[in-house]
Amino acid sequence: MGLIFPCLFQGELQFAPREFQGAWSNDPASSVAEQEIRNAHKLIGATDDKKPPPGVVPRSTNLAEGPPQLKPLSTSPINVKMSNDAKIVYDTIGKLAGLTVVFDPDFPARRISVELTEATIEQALDIVSLQSKAFWKPVTQNIVFVIPDQPQKRRDYEEQVVQTYYVSNNVLPQDLTELVTGLRQLLDLKRIQQLNSQNCIIIRDTPDKLALSEKIIHDADNAKPEVVVQVRVLQARRDRMHALGIAPETSATLAFVNPDSSSSSSDKNKLPLNKLLSSGDYRITLPGATVNALLSDSTTQIIQNPELRSVDGQPAKLRVGDRVPVATGSFQAGTTSNINPLVNTQFQYIDVGVNADITPRIHSSREVSLKVSIEVSSVTGTTNIGGIQQPIISQRKIEHDIRLKEGEVSILGGLFERVDTKTLNGWPGLAHVPLLRYLFSSTSNDHQDNEILIVMVPRIIRLPALTQADLRPIGSGTESNVQVRRIEATLTPVSPSAGTPPSTAASPDKGIESPDAEPTARVRFAPENLKMKVGQSASVDVIIDKVTDLFAVPFLLHYDPQTIAIEEVHHGGFLSGGTQDIALVQSIEKEHGQAIISLVRQPNTVGVTGTGTLISVVIRAIAAGSSKLSVDQINARDSQQKQIPVLTGDALIEVEK
Repeated sequence: MGLIFPCLFQGELQFAPREFQGAWSNDPASSVAEQEIRNAHKLIGATDDKKPPPGVVPRSTNLAEGPPQLKPLSTSPINVKMSNDAKIVYDTIGKLAGLTVVFDPDFPARRISVELTEATIEQALDIVSLQSKAFWKPVTQNIVFVIPDQPQKRRDYEEQVVQTYYVSNNVLPQDLTELVTGLRQLLDLKRIQQLNSQNCIIIRDTPDKLALSEKIIHDADNAKPEVVVQVRVLQARRDRMHALGIAPETSATLAFVNPDSSSSSSDKNKLPLNKLLSSGDYRITLPGATVNALLSDSTTQIIQNPELRSVDGQPAKLRVGDRVPVATGSFQAGTTSNINPLVNTQFQYIDVGVNADITPRIHSSREVSLKVSIEVSSVTGTTNIGGIQQPIISQRKIEHDIRLKEGEVSILGGLFERVDTKTLNGWPGLAHVPLLRYLFSSTSNDHQDNEILIVMVPRIIRLPALTQADLRPIGSGTESNVQVRRIEATLTPVSPSAGTPPSTAASPDKGIESPDAEPTARVRFAPENLKMKVGQSASVDVIIDKVTDLFAVPFLLHYDPQTIAIEEVHHGGFLSGGTQDIALVQSIEKEHGQAIISLVRQPNTVGVTGTGTLISVVIRAIAAGSSKLSVDQINARDSQQKQIPVLTGDALIEVEK
């Protein structure tokens, strides 16, 4: 069922729960239907109108996956150079990005100096946090909370996430234990639990530590390499026996006869010594003889060719043969014949035959290291020990470590046994006479050859599936503060003025040219020439001409702080379209003669097109002289966050006494 329905409803997943519900109704005992209903609900992210079947527990889908992510209104690069209290610096950076900054009650007053060039909002907050010995966290998408960097404060305010990681390639439970131990020691994890029954690891910690844990688990959770070891055991045995000759009996019967017939029956077998040489007084029975002519020649070959498949680092065992009982321990024969000596005897079983233990270690160079223990044994006889027949076991065993290439043949030879036995039976003296020895002796020759040859060939089935991403290092922060950084957060944003041709920068109307389009929009001042007296204030409008789909426009105003000063900034109504509020962020640095201004429309809205006033700047004359009011940097964006090429101009302001 799990294979049929996904194919049937490919592209129409919304109908899958209904079909599985019908299948479950037809067969309520089907556990497969229940499982597929859960999978279907999980995939479409919704629950069916009908009640789920028993065993299907609905899950809550409105839980946040982690802490809120920062989404500033303006993503323009931040350029700030100021020396002030840390809170003011934070507020200035927050206003440039359209963020609200709140502080912990214990945040101390500290004067810092900051100079940021082409920095993102995250980079700017990180740099200021380093100088002010603090850390920040987003409370919502546009509110940032700043806290003193203290261990207790981090424990109180750093949010944590619970994540379950399923491991699919471990072989033994201790593999999961090793992984958990490594994570706990490397990342100082305090809340980590392994579930052997589900083959998973549950971790509760900060998002940065979870990201590093995911990287380590993914790298370590690779399918272990496997190898097949072909083991061929060749045993050749040859027995030859040769027996030839006449083997006479080695004893003769000598009987004495008493010639005196009047002797008693007890003296009939007694012979006087003086009659010993008379031939009629004794008789001798000559022995017989056996003729031997035997030739025996037998050859035995035993071939075993098993294959052992094993995972890297795990032992593989092979047992081919018999289990032979052997008496162990102590026993008592007993004081009477009624007690069986086997009553108090303990037995253990020994594997007799071909026993192979191989532990492979597979290398990335397609080589295999083998820890080999091979034993070839057999029962050759029995012996009586303490009234119990014990087997006599012959043994040939090899233990060594070798390293082979894939497909390379390793031959273990030298297990050779040869027994020669020669036996001579006959009459002494006559058995050594060259011609008579064939009549009075028998010769037997027994020749036994036993040779064992073991051949091993490793063949790799699977290698470690390592990729370049598995070998890539990841920054993990400091020893006391484990954290990760995204690649995009480490890159310097491209300034809109980067790559401006010298001729364009030196022209009266300075601007930024796009490599793909000529700039058509233009920013100018009205009036472009203004005469003032010391202490007088006036308003200058910043106007943009012929712009299309303008959504955001951050820029930098520059002037001579010894001659004039910018007091106030008001928006001119063009970007609002007259219907919505505009996020106006400003940072005026009178001592440096610059003002950072950012205008952004509301999210999910289109830009404005045409000509109109962006802002009105209130200028106050400070001392006699002249000053240019110019736009040094501008980064206009449309509703698709694409850059809009814009030309800029200057205004000349003359101050009289």
